[in-house]
Amino acid sequence: MVNQRKNDVRIPPQSIDSEKAVLGSIMLRKEAMHEIEDLIIPDSFYVEKHKIIFRAMLDLSMKNEPIDMLSLSTKLREQKLLDSIGGSQYLAEIVNVVPSSTNVKHYAEIVQKKFILRSLIEAADYVSELAFEEGDDHIDDVLDLAEKRIFGVVSSPKNQKFTSLKDELPEAWERLEQLHEHKGALRGLPTGFRDLDSLLSGLQKSDLIILAARPSMGKTALALDIARMSAILHNKSVGIFSLEMSSQQLVDRMLGAESRVNAWNMRTGRLSSDKEFSQLRDSLDKLSKAKIYIDDMPGNSIVRMKAVSRRLKAEKGLDLIIVDYLQLMTTTKNYDSMVNQVTEISRSLKSLAKELDIPVLALSQLSRAVESRGGRPRLSDLRDSGSIEQDADVVMFIHREDKGKDESEKTNIAEILIEKHRNGPTGKVELYFDEKTTTFLTLEKSSISEFSATKASDALEEF
Repeated sequence: MVNQRKNDVRIPPQSIDSEKAVLGSIMLRKEAMHEIEDLIIPDSFYVEKHKIIFRAMLDLSMKNEPIDMLSLSTKLREQKLLDSIGGSQYLAEIVNVVPSSTNVKHYAEIVQKKFILRSLIEAADYVSELAFEEGDDHIDDVLDLAEKRIFGVVSSPKNQKFTSLKDELPEAWERLEQLHEHKGALRGLPTGFRDLDSLLSGLQKSDLIILAARPSMGKTALALDIARMSAILHNKSVGIFSLEMSSQQLVDRMLGAESRVNAWNMRTGRLSSDKEFSQLRDSLDKLSKAKIYIDDMPGNSIVRMKAVSRRLKAEKGLDLIIVDYLQLMTTTKNYDSMVNQVTEISRSLKSLAKELDIPVLALSQLSRAVESRGGRPRLSDLRDSGSIEQDADVVMFIHREDKGKDESEKTNIAEILIEKHRNGPTGKVELYFDEKTTTFLTLEKSSISEFSATKASDALEEF
């Protein structure tokens, strides 16, 4: 009997303070509407007058008009709804109770959570009534009705992101016109390597790009070169998650690559000329202006990485994410095999690329099979591959003939093999790897002669 009384007076899940905070935040800061409009709908609010106010706000937002007390009062008065929500006095009361308008997303998530719980209670009551009604309906029909009702709860506004083809076509036409006017222009983010950009047309938004190689082939060096040149030459914003090397080590590498000063001499302080100091000063100046952000937390989890990436994009803007490297990431769930763990990681990285609408370049190890077999890497050589090959839009390998051999005609020549390209051709690009500055360079006759001259002068100095 006591339980029955408790059930009779139970109030549906709601947070009226959070509802006021959401509405007040929007009146204080119009941009707040853009942060939460894909999270909640008018029915998300428990209080009826809050639903009315939010609908009016949506109307103003659609017309790109201000959303403040004056414009909102005017809108509600036109709709003859101002008195029903408590007049301008109630709008002023809402604004005064806002703790901080910057937390609007947090308030909206609380409102939406309570709405989902209320919807779940209603769905449960509906399903319960279906089960108690012992009619002639076939059990499959009852299950279908129950499933549809529960699915209606799952399909919250946050998940409803269907796009009409009709709405997308104008943007597609505009993009095609721009490409036609600027023939040869890249569709995606430039890597800084002309031949690689020509083959890939840059790194495309929403793509997961895998760069794989055996240890000491230059995976990190190539990824840092792409980050450095994208940021310095093209003013792009790059986030680097380094699970193996510290931020200071990455900075030293980028400084050596940008200045073209011998990396080992730089680390040991054996700088011999004013020219090298001048090169380093110039490089420091360039790198200080580059929008590169490094997170060197070891054993980084995919959940934390997603949170950091979202915050980075909101606060600084984000054009590219680099992960070094995939097999070192952790997951919230403990898997029996590394294959299953890497499978979740690769799918999560692809999901992150789509969510933030930017390319994600993830480095990956190759299995030892490529060494025992010899020759160029294959897609089957991806270590703990799971679904890496399936999830990736582009898979690139670094192959060097000179590794493991005493002599080779292709000393320091690296082949970048594009073995998978979901939306374009596969192929091969050759780059020169300058071991002294740990950087890749475009392969040109002038560069080769320059390197040869540098090597000769170094040999004379040593002699």
